[in-house]
Amino acid sequence: MAGRNKEKIENAAGKLSQYSDQIHTVIVDVSIQEQVENAIENTAEEAGRLDFLFNNAGIGGAIKFEDTTLNEWKNFMDVNVLSVIYGTNVAVPIMLKQKFGHIVNTASLAGLIPAPFHSIYTLTKYAITGLTESLRYEYAEKGIHFSTVCPSFVSTPILKKSIDGTVVDEAKIPDNAIPVGQAVKQILNELPEQKGIIVVPEKLRESWQTYVFEKLDEFLLQMAHERRESLEKHE
Repeated sequence: MAGRNKEKIENAAGKLSQYSDQIHTVIVDVSIQEQVENAIENTAEEAGRLDFLFNNAGIGGAIKFEDTTLNEWKNFMDVNVLSVIYGTNVAVPIMLKQKFGHIVNTASLAGLIPAPFHSIYTLTKYAITGLTESLRYEYAEKGIHFSTVCPSFVSTPILKKSIDGTVVDEAKIPDNAIPVGQAVKQILNELPEQKGIIVVPEKLRESWQTYVFEKLDEFLLQMAHERRESLEKHE
């Protein structure tokens, strides 16, 4: 279990105290390549193998494109894209040597369907979907499986954070956000099927397919209108 906040990691581990002999915590800033590599290599060495790697760290937030800065684009790339590359880059050689393994990269429904006023986030999540799908085919004959998790709204703190990471108290968790436990259960249930793309919740897979056939324009235009109103109201 890895994360950059020691207190949060310890709290999460505490909730699984009945499995304390199976929990290994690591403090890692995923935007720092060396920390990611050391965490994975040390874990694999300690366990004797690496069955799964979940690249799950991410940041988000709504903002108008003209208000974004190059530093914000760089920060999003560091956390949402490069961290996945760092983890995958060190895991693949280990899994090739052992001739098995499964790498699970978290993208988003915004990695399948564009999200208005989330241009930075959408760019990074499309990148993860493309990368993971490419590698899925590349390593299919080598015993290494790849899955992209594409969730819609899941009730986590990311939904109450602005683009710079600060918590926005007045931000509302969407009514259609699903509980974390429900999302985790679906993901873990579908992994044995070795699906390439796991849409969470599953019923939204149809929305993705509808978008592919260009039938979501009206919905996306309405979403863009509502988000612009919301953002401009706070200017």
